[in-house]
Amino acid sequence: MLLLVAIAGCSEAADSTSQDNADAVLPGSGAVSNPNNPTSSGTAEAADTNNSGGASNAAAPAVAPSKTPKKLYRMNAVYSFVPINKEAASSKVVLLTFDDGPKADKTLGSLLDTLDKHKAKAIFFVNGYRVKQHPELLQKIADRGQTIGNHSWDHIDLKKEKMETVKKQIGDVQTIVNKVTGHKPVFFRPPFGSGNDQVKGFVRDSGMLYMTWSDGSLDWDSSTKNKPDKVVANVLEQLHPGVNILMHELPWTTQALDSLLTKLEAKGYGFIDPATIDLGLHPTAASAK
Repeated sequence: MLLLVAIAGCSEAADSTSQDNADAVLPGSGAVSNPNNPTSSGTAEAADTNNSGGASNAAAPAVAPSKTPKKLYRMNAVYSFVPINKEAASSKVVLLTFDDGPKADKTLGSLLDTLDKHKAKAIFFVNGYRVKQHPELLQKIADRGQTIGNHSWDHIDLKKEKMETVKKQIGDVQTIVNKVTGHKPVFFRPPFGSGNDQVKGFVRDSGMLYMTWSDGSLDWDSSTKNKPDKVVANVLEQLHPGVNILMHELPWTTQALDSLLTKLEAKGYGFIDPATIDLGLHPTAASAK
């Protein structure tokens, strides 16, 4: 029901509501990042998909992990996350995601600074044409220890496209992200939350976990533009354990983020580290319940 609440206010999600919610579970798992929990580690689409941002300042590289993080969470049928082992991980967590970048150095830098402040990790779902315009911003995301996801090259409705176009829209992003950062994305979010079995199959064959969201901030909508408090209220209204929060690289979202994360922490929530999500791509993956 909460997924429908998130999508009801988002015209972009209309095409995916009946298709995606009926699909079989795609298992996943992740670690949690939360300063209140020392044992843990730690987007509707924006209306403006054509304007790009400015140049980036150099950022200090993040320290590479010494080993592969343990898988703690998996994704369920409504794109939220549940612990693989309830004894090993808390269910009171959220996944933070930001779509449609990278745009502007100032906006992106502020988001990254706030995430660092709260020791939180997130997935930045990027568009290929924006990466081509600002590869230095993509590198900045990677250098700051955040996760990069694939959001197609041109931000088009892939469900309406021929398979040849789908493969190019997704594959070209894999190529350019790998060229810039040395790593291919392992998470995919379709523009407008719109996909079908062909899209999902190609995403899986490309080694990625397909997801939409389960808690929409509606930061893209005119009712929320320039209203940081509304962004926070929208997320909290749909909040429940394991939600997959959709946000965008927008000025008012940047202004809202510190308050949002503070309120989430006050409610006892931690932040899933995408590096610890089980993609569920192995043949014997068990479905989440």
